[in-house]
Amino acid sequence: MRNSIEKRRQKLINKLVMFNIYKIDGKQLYEVSLSSLQAEYKKIQKQFHPHGEFDSIRWT
Repeated sequence: MRNSIEKRRQKLINKLVMFNIYKIDGKQLYEVSLSSLQAEYKKIQKQFHPHGEFDSIRWT
């Protein structure tokens, strides 16, 4: 289970780096919790995806 959580964290970190996000609240991405990474990614999705607020299309 821990391995799958770390894989998910790494995927989110990679996606955030693609959007030039390297820190959240002054902390490096690898220092931030999974839930914070997910929240930041959802925020970015809504900003860049035309249907983000409707959750009609999901990015993987």
